[in-house]
Amino acid sequence: MRLSTFLALFRPALPLILGLSLGCSLSLLMVSWTQGDTDDPCRDELPKGGLFLGRRDAQRGGRDGAGEEDFQPRIVPYHKDPNKPHKKVLRTRYIHTELGIRERLLAGVLTSRATLGTLAVAVNRTVAHHFHRTFFFTGLRSPKVPHGMTVIAHGDDRPVWLMYETVRHLHQHYGSEYDWFLLAQDDTYMQADRLSELVGHLSAGQDLYMGRAEEFIGGEEKARYCHGGYGYLLSRSLLARLQPHLDTCRNDILSVRPDEWLGRCIIDYLGLSCVEVHQGMKYRYFELGKNADPEREDSVAFKNAFTVHPVSDPNLMYRLHKRFSQIELQWTYQQIYDLQMQISNLSHLTPEGKAGVTWPIGINSPFKPKTRFEVINWDYFTEEHIYSCTDGSPKCEMRGADRADVSAILEVAVEQLNERYQPQLRFRKRRLLNGYRRFDPMRGMEYILDLALEAFTQKGHSQVIAKRVNLLRPLSAVEIIPMPYVTEATRVQVILPVTAQDQDYVGNFLDMYVTNTLDTHDNVLLTFLFIYDPFDAQRVSQSDVFAGVKSMIGEVEKRYGDAKIPWISVKTEVPSQVKLMDIISKKHPVDTLFFLSSVWTEVNADFLNRCRMNAISNWQVFFPVHFQEFNPAVIYRDQQPSASSTFASESLRDGHFDRHVFDEACFYNADYMSARTKMAADILENEELMESMDVYDIFVRYSGLHVFRAVEPALIQKYVRRACNPRFSEDIYHRCVLSNLESLGSRSHLAMALFEQDQANST
Repeated sequence: MRLSTFLALFRPALPLILGLSLGCSLSLLMVSWTQGDTDDPCRDELPKGGLFLGRRDAQRGGRDGAGEEDFQPRIVPYHKDPNKPHKKVLRTRYIHTELGIRERLLAGVLTSRATLGTLAVAVNRTVAHHFHRTFFFTGLRSPKVPHGMTVIAHGDDRPVWLMYETVRHLHQHYGSEYDWFLLAQDDTYMQADRLSELVGHLSAGQDLYMGRAEEFIGGEEKARYCHGGYGYLLSRSLLARLQPHLDTCRNDILSVRPDEWLGRCIIDYLGLSCVEVHQGMKYRYFELGKNADPEREDSVAFKNAFTVHPVSDPNLMYRLHKRFSQIELQWTYQQIYDLQMQISNLSHLTPEGKAGVTWPIGINSPFKPKTRFEVINWDYFTEEHIYSCTDGSPKCEMRGADRADVSAILEVAVEQLNERYQPQLRFRKRRLLNGYRRFDPMRGMEYILDLALEAFTQKGHSQVIAKRVNLLRPLSAVEIIPMPYVTEATRVQVILPVTAQDQDYVGNFLDMYVTNTLDTHDNVLLTFLFIYDPFDAQRVSQSDVFAGVKSMIGEVEKRYGDAKIPWISVKTEVPSQVKLMDIISKKHPVDTLFFLSSVWTEVNADFLNRCRMNAISNWQVFFPVHFQEFNPAVIYRDQQPSASSTFASESLRDGHFDRHVFDEACFYNADYMSARTKMAADILENEELMESMDVYDIFVRYSGLHVFRAVEPALIQKYVRRACNPRFSEDIYHRCVLSNLESLGSRSHLAMALFEQDQANST
């Protein structure tokens, strides 16, 4: 018997186990999975043929009992032949490939050209995303394939031919990747999670043909085939054994029903019949009446069904999905309630006793700070304002997601109060007196609300009362989002735009670049983009404003013989990021990874690796938020910083993450070109659009990619007052001004500077 079956049988006895004496409970909890003799007085005697087969019984079963036993691993010892030369072992990219681990379930939906855009689309929208992969098999492809569906056309609309080609295709392309295959018609509603749970309890090494068993026409033999309307499961091993006989079945077996043809083929050549129950697991289905209403179906068979058939139109498919979603939600709430009751009933057995049960039951206890610096602050808010703003202001208007969040919790609070006190009392919100919230990383978002409520009695009397309620929006299950494969070996192309006003900072940039990339032989290339205004461009032959920078580049190339640092000269009055990237993009391959930098950036290996990992072609672009140091004249005033202070602690303390600057960016050239192409139509209508936007705006508006913006502690910039160009858009110019102002110093530093200035003026 399988381990999962043992656990299923073992679970109902759990309350009894916990109710035993201490000695027996410990022995049961510490019992070994290895079967053998034991003197444990608390062990129950199992009858012959109980939960596990004995070792002798397992050996006696031999080949005949292979279908009912677990897979026995076989250890293959490694022997190195000294006479053969050593060969390098090529490892697979993923560990499950090397270990031979397969996915559990693949779903195949048999559809037709007539129903591909109706019923098949309804199947795809309701349950297809719950399976690991879902394919739609049809005879002839429609002129327009619905978006988001994997459709495979076999070129022939004959039902039996479609079934033959589908089974052959599944074995040929996916027979080694999946353990189970589900075949169903497009007029079948499927509960994907329940079917996935079913195959999770079945042994993948057995030949199994499982579904709703139907008699053949005539009904003379005991063998059964699986009805295609309710779907059926085929194991991988059965599919492999059936493959050699498919051509013979196609030529010898005559049938108009594809499910009956497949069942006859399996019975004749494999000797297997369709079963509804296997290893204690039942394939549950429900036959829907002609004019049935899903909202009124309340039978146990309907609620427990894995599949429902027949579904006559897409609207009925969506109504079924809504009904089953409601059933699953009710079951989930009931399970949560039952678990909370069990935790509450057993809490007196814990060392803390009843006092150790925290609210809500089953949720992690609140975070306990060890020092005063770890205390999580509560944010105060009302229905109109919040008193902890992201920009540091003491009060700001409640808007956007914050307003939606507060509105939702107020509605839930009144709803929960009415559910608790009705029918004796009914509440209606008058206003929010006080609101507090904080995010606890152990639990989620906590709320404390002081509400002014109008309470109504059953006799119609009313009174305004104040009520304090506590709410918690718990953290749900953490989900790992699949991301495309990336590597830290990708070459990074650094693009450095330089104006005549910025060339004084190029020397420090080059020093850091040489130290962190050329000396370490990092896979990085640097390209300078010299931006000339029209006046300097006319005088370039007599007096080049960038002659000093070009001389420094020549010295670096001379010192490092294999290093080449090219430059590109551009003439423009308004050095828009978009105009500059248009020039750069045309001179590099589409698979180039760009890092758009600035002369104040200090390039280092840590950031370059994060640039490679966070910029994903055709998926994500990365806009880091650099750490901007404060003005040393304001921070230190007459005192100089101690030379012994460490770089990380001192720099990250005397500065801030500048969220107003979007100059640095990591992205692939192909992604930029794609977004830029979508922008071309808007430029024809508004020629000034290029000057009013930067690269960040282009990716947000036109790319459709993930725009990842996060703080980057490895990207540090020294303080400098930026020259804000008024010819840019109002938004870009305003962000530049705010960046300069907020980079002067923190509030405490500015307050101290004003205080000292006031003291000096008063003396």
